[in-house]
Amino acid sequence: MEIQVATLFAVAIIMSVAALATAIAFALMGGKFLEATARQPEMAPQLQTKMFILAGLIDAIAMIGVAIALLLLFANPFIG
Repeated sequence: MEIQVATLFAVAIIMSVAALATAIAFALMGGKFLEATARQPEMAPQLQTKMFILAGLIDAIAMIGVAIALLLLFANPFIG
């Protein structure tokens, strides 16, 4: 029973940290994109392409964390 409770806490922590880190990363990336576009407007299309690539990578990292949390939740390898 203790392992199941610990797993639930771990899943909650993993999912909340993934959501919080993704939100912070998107906020920082968006702010830097706006600053760079304001300084050099002619670079906006190139910067936008790079920003979208980074957005996909940030989402991928968060989804890996969510997948691990769901693995622990539904197919827990620690329960015998």
